Amino acid sequence: MSKYIFESKGDDLYIKGGYLSKPTKVIKAFESFNGWYWFAFELVQTQDSDMGDGKVIEGDKIYYGLVQGQEEELGDFSEGEILSLGSKAWEIPKKNYAWSGRRN
Repeated sequence: MSKYIFESKGDDLYIKGGYLSKPTKVIKAFESFNGWYWFAFELVQTQDSDMGDGKVIEGDKIYYGLVQGQEEELGDFSEGEILSLGSKAWEIPKKNYAWSGRRN
């Protein structure tokens, strides 16, 4: 059960609860076939990310937001790492934000 509350306002999605003291707007969201969700609240930085296998993702965007994986947690995540999963993960269209994520 999610400790976060999802609120839709038009096409925008706001998340509150947990460590979020006020509703926080989602600026970008991703989903995967294994049921993970990533909701970005802010762009932290752009960097070249070494993936550890000799591959470097140039201009990788690092976001801060909510990750719904095996557990729910707030933290930084890499857009490049998510997109490197190929067809197993994708960006959620903004018009679908209202139905995205695991809810109570």
